[in-house]
Amino acid sequence: MDKDLKLAVLIDGDNIPSAYVKEMMEEIAKYGNPTIKRIYGDWTKPTLSKWKNLLLENAITPTQQYAYTSGKNATDSAMIIDAMDILYSEKVNGFCLVSSDSDFTRLATRLREAGMHVIGIGEKKTPEPFIVACDRFIYIEILRNRSKESESENESSTTPDKTEKKSGVDKITPKVIRLISKTISDLADDDGWAFLGDVGSLLQKKQPNFDSRNYGFEKLTPLINSIGKYEIDQRESYKGKFKLIYVRIKKR
Repeated sequence: MDKDLKLAVLIDGDNIPSAYVKEMMEEIAKYGNPTIKRIYGDWTKPTLSKWKNLLLENAITPTQQYAYTSGKNATDSAMIIDAMDILYSEKVNGFCLVSSDSDFTRLATRLREAGMHVIGIGEKKTPEPFIVACDRFIYIEILRNRSKESESENESSTTPDKTEKKSGVDKITPKVIRLISKTISDLADDDGWAFLGDVGSLLQKKQPNFDSRNYGFEKLTPLINSIGKYEIDQRESYKGKFKLIYVRIKKR
């Protein structure tokens, strides 16, 4: 995560629910400084009325785009044109494209070709081509679950029941385990150990939507621990300021 990364956040208002915009902006702030924040849609439509107060609270600039022809999405064109204008202005070094629409696949690819860091945010229904065109892709459902967890924690003072299962969590499939194991093997030293930070980075490059939160874990370490196929070793860093975590596949 580069806190100095200047991000242009472009939101497809026709394609993204408004309910979790606060959580979404908090998530984006982890990856850089959102210096440009715009949302596109036809604001004469009643369906976008829920956005209005949220835009003021989060300093997001609305861009009006009329639907000139029935069945055609003019919002996509406006967002793509603006993205290219911002790219050539050289005011940012990264983009966050918020949409579940595969029409932005070519835009994400073009921005990356120009050296931009591209983060995608959308729902789990987002088509695979758009996901893999981004450097990183984050599901809105993750933010939704976290918001619900915060609410339940606030209520726990009166009803301290922590047995409730997390909803919307993906299963750790054999395919996921193979991906993790192969990534560890790719980075392992002669003794089979790989630095966990490097493992996480390579997992992200191989699969932009890989996120431990998809499986109900805030961090990669507890996710890997839960699988039971790996050894974890904490080592002292230089001058002992913090711990370095290494992982390897358990020997049979």
